[in-house]
Amino acid sequence: MTRLYSYFGDRIALAQVRELFYVFLDQPSKSMKFNSQGDNEVTYDAIVVGTGISGGWAAMELATKGLKTLVLEKGRSVKHGDYPTANLDSWDFDYPNGQIPQKVIDEHYPKQNRTGYTVREGHVNWFVKDSEHPYNDEKARFDWIRGYHTGGRSIMWGRHSYRWSQLDFEANARDGYGTPWPINYDEISSWYDYVETFAGISGELLGLSQLPDGKFLPQMPLNCAEDHFKKGVARNLGGRVVTPGRVAHLTAYDENIHKGTRGACQYRNRCIRGCPFGGYFSSLSSTLPVAQATGNVEILNNRSVYSLIMDKEAGKAKGVRVRNTETGQDEEYYAKVIFLCASAIPSSFIVMNTEHEEEMTLDSSGELGGNIMDHHFRVGASGKLDGYGDKYFKGRKPNGFYIPRYQNLGDRKSKSKDFVRGWGYQGGGSRTNWMRAVREMSVKVGPEMKDVMIQPGPWQVGMTAFGEALPDTNNRMTINRDVLDKDGIPTMSFNAKWGENEYAQKKQMMTDAAEMLEAAGFKDVNTYDRHSFPGLGIHEMGMARMGSSKKNSVVDKHNRLWNAPNVYMTDGAFMASAACVNPSLTYMAFTARAADHAVKELKKMNL
Repeated sequence: MTRLYSYFGDRIALAQVRELFYVFLDQPSKSMKFNSQGDNEVTYDAIVVGTGISGGWAAMELATKGLKTLVLEKGRSVKHGDYPTANLDSWDFDYPNGQIPQKVIDEHYPKQNRTGYTVREGHVNWFVKDSEHPYNDEKARFDWIRGYHTGGRSIMWGRHSYRWSQLDFEANARDGYGTPWPINYDEISSWYDYVETFAGISGELLGLSQLPDGKFLPQMPLNCAEDHFKKGVARNLGGRVVTPGRVAHLTAYDENIHKGTRGACQYRNRCIRGCPFGGYFSSLSSTLPVAQATGNVEILNNRSVYSLIMDKEAGKAKGVRVRNTETGQDEEYYAKVIFLCASAIPSSFIVMNTEHEEEMTLDSSGELGGNIMDHHFRVGASGKLDGYGDKYFKGRKPNGFYIPRYQNLGDRKSKSKDFVRGWGYQGGGSRTNWMRAVREMSVKVGPEMKDVMIQPGPWQVGMTAFGEALPDTNNRMTINRDVLDKDGIPTMSFNAKWGENEYAQKKQMMTDAAEMLEAAGFKDVNTYDRHSFPGLGIHEMGMARMGSSKKNSVVDKHNRLWNAPNVYMTDGAFMASAACVNPSLTYMAFTARAADHAVKELKKMNL
């Protein structure tokens, strides 16, 4: 217990550590008790909206600091381990290969199916039905992929976890796109340390300024094809680096941090179904159990928050309005501080809808709802590798390699005349399997086919680039009050497109990918551009951007609404630019930092 207390430091009281310790021993902890007199029954120190990556961190940080916290989740209740398909094999599903019938897709999942992998029997239960939660993207296609349940998309996320660099925080000021960030890398670095240590990020120390190192667990090793690629790129293309992806998987286990609901990664690669071992970081397996162990948290499911309740004289929010999606009734809850962590679009919707409900202005900049960003991707190359016929791999590694950005790093060599910012690559290597014989029908049925199907095929490597999209105030969402969701709440309309800079990056994304494969000795190299639309990267950002004043932004450097300083927005909504790396680790760091700020401000009686 001493080491656990040392880890959390002054963020948690000793009495609360004892509560955590009891839960880690699988002993019942005392539950929170509430008043039943008037408004006291629905009044808390803090309200957190959403239970995904940001919401889980907000709940844990606020609760361990002693705040009585209400957590409101739009979707159904899910407990850690409640993953119905986690241990099913392909033959256990009702449909061949788990493929949902097209009729069902067309009726309920036409937009969720745009990913190409979402609507599968093994994990479709984590994604919303478009028939129940519609949105409008007629002006410009927007792919909004969602999951409403405890844990949110932290159950299904890709788990790549990278720090931003000073290069990223300086980007807007340097090239003039968007509003400058009011914070630099040094101000967030210690918070990256903190969340990495708790979440468990595996990776390799590289010493690159554009991709800062962190507090890493042992890396997931590259397989022989990936390692061959890495060495070939290093030998022939100096300045480009291939490294194992930095992912939120426990490759080593610290009993003092992870005991209770988490265990080491089992290399099953069924992560999207939910991990009963807690091998990867999710709210369900990690932050929410710690929050609940304090006795300071109540989680209410099936509560769709649709606006803030404002105290106009004080210039603050005093609570939230909620639609109970089981009863259809409206409810109100009150608190001193509110964290909007429902993900970028719903959190921004809540603020926008509050302006309508309360007939007041919560955004003085005109940027609320604008600057929709995502990463543009699905552009890359693949190739085959001769040799290593006697090599294979054990298990199903849920990770591949990563190539950090190497464009426009501030020096003459990396500067491009065609575009600003840059991209990184995610990819992996594998051996083709028996299905190639079915696909190609290259051999006749008989002994020859048997031999082909028993032996694995050649090694291959493929990769796709994730490019940075620039903030653009014209990329917007608006509230559609003519179309309601299944619960009677207004829906969203989108009008967001890739700009000239994104398209200027695409050609070189393909060319460079092929160049690296060929330099490493791969054959039959093919490039591709399958085109992505905003939203498909599932890294939606912006819409309530951070800035230096209420004239150029929606939230301040502490993630607070300028016009309601007891309301914090710490999901993707606050992002003023997108960088080219997966953003979830940055949400974690900013959420922990904002919660620390909120508690200090409450103690000073400033909120």
